[in-house]
Amino acid sequence: MVLQKLEQQRDFDSIVKSNQSFLLFKHSLTCPISREAFREFHQFTSSYPKFSAYYLTVQENRPLSNYIADFFSIKHESPQIFYVQDGKVKWHMSHWNIRREEIEKAIQNSGVPLIK
Repeated sequence: MVLQKLEQQRDFDSIVKSNQSFLLFKHSLTCPISREAFREFHQFTSSYPKFSAYYLTVQENRPLSNYIADFFSIKHESPQIFYVQDGKVKWHMSHWNIRREEIEKAIQNSGVPLIK
């Protein structure tokens, strides 16, 4: 699966209902920490292209970002990543803690196989 940009609340709702597991990355276009975290996220998605992964740019869609924070009852941060399985956040991380190795570990710990 190609990394997909998330832009609509209805798309988010549909993804939550239809995907067993996926990653969602929220980032800022102006923050250097966010830029580095996005690079780590992109490294993961490039290595595991079959894994469902989405991102949203906070400056372009603050209402959706806020909706996601409320939906999961997790305070908004940027950058921020969520690993969602069966409609629930199994793992989330923010800022410098977003690293490819940590993403892999979180998914593997959930019992979902990572297929390249």
